Amino acid sequence: MSRIVMKFGGTSVADLDRIRNVARFVRREVEAGSSIVVVVSAMAGETNKLVALCRQAGPADPKLGMHDVEYDAVVSSGEQVTSGLLALVLQNQGLRARSWQGWQIPLETDMAHGKARIADIKGEALGEAIDGGEIAVIAGFQGIAPDGRIATLGRGGSDTTAVALAAALKAERCDIYTDVDGVYTTDPRIHKLARRMDRISFEEMLEMASVGAKVLQTRSVELAMAYKVPVRVLSSFDNPETPGPGTVICDEEEIVEKNIVSGITPSHDEAKISLLAVPDEPGRAARIFTLLADANINVDMIVQSPSRAPGKANISFTIPEADLDRAATLLSDAKDDIGYSAIQSDRNVVKVSVIGVGMKSHAGVASVMFKTLADRGINIQNISTSEIKISVLIDSQYTELAVRALHQAYGLDRAA
Repeated sequence: MSRIVMKFGGTSVADLDRIRNVARFVRREVEAGSSIVVVVSAMAGETNKLVALCRQAGPADPKLGMHDVEYDAVVSSGEQVTSGLLALVLQNQGLRARSWQGWQIPLETDMAHGKARIADIKGEALGEAIDGGEIAVIAGFQGIAPDGRIATLGRGGSDTTAVALAAALKAERCDIYTDVDGVYTTDPRIHKLARRMDRISFEEMLEMASVGAKVLQTRSVELAMAYKVPVRVLSSFDNPETPGPGTVICDEEEIVEKNIVSGITPSHDEAKISLLAVPDEPGRAARIFTLLADANINVDMIVQSPSRAPGKANISFTIPEADLDRAATLLSDAKDDIGYSAIQSDRNVVKVSVIGVGMKSHAGVASVMFKTLADRGINIQNISTSEIKISVLIDSQYTELAVRALHQAYGLDRAA
């Protein structure tokens, strides 16, 4: 009997009617003869409400931000509610089902509360339960830390829960149900000529997730690629009896036709910090980025340029917009140690990325990007690259113009 992991996001379980619809998808797989694990997120908007309550309850440790043990205890409750409700609905339909919390599996994590990483999954009991005919409904986004407390996996962490369980259980595949019917060449809400892709490589999906695509959490794609877990992205808004084909995320070798560029991804959750007149000498950059790393603040798109002051340099970089206030406070407190003269920040920026495995063997991708943006008067502030990605930072007011222009320039528009 094959094992299948099904994951349903917040919009898929937004209310009881949507949860009943999810049960129809689950029943379909059960009747096909599979052993089923279902991973659920909190109802749409619920996690944001819980985070807001944590903030209203009182200030957190500035070095940790909101990511502490009590924050995790609160925000993990949204998934626990959903898992219980879906289990009840399935039971009322005559199916054997029960809810599981992360600590009951157990799904073990490290100590980085709020941004925990999975250390191990002891899934023997879970495997025996589903092979015995029980539907296991798992509260995603959470596990148990070495201190015995609940630890959450970061926003979007239910994706990671699902893929990790699929790997641990040696599942046939992991189906991710969301509010879109697959992975698109760009956000269809921005550009109506975006196309759904039948297949996309793990590498491309990882780059898309890392630069802001909301389809899957970055860590979940890393796990899928590392453990060769086949992943499908599907829509829970399709008819449960006749769902669409979705998008398959797989090895590059399984894709017959490889486009030079597969997608254009905008990331709106960015902020830029610039430190002016930093002493241009060994060790200064290390002080800056060690300080931020110790606070679990991810840094991207680093640019160093000469300052007008002799022997000085300006250093700018991007971080998640949610971490901007905390980062600014930490850097301000360390001003004398770092030795910079002024700090500037900007929330009105967006990162636009061009992604494709075909870039490995084709020249000219960057020139097309830069010329396309220049022709439309869009200034580039920062640039970063990888083997299959080019990212630029631009003013947020030009997001839609840039995405549409690049999508057309790389021949990604579908026929109108």
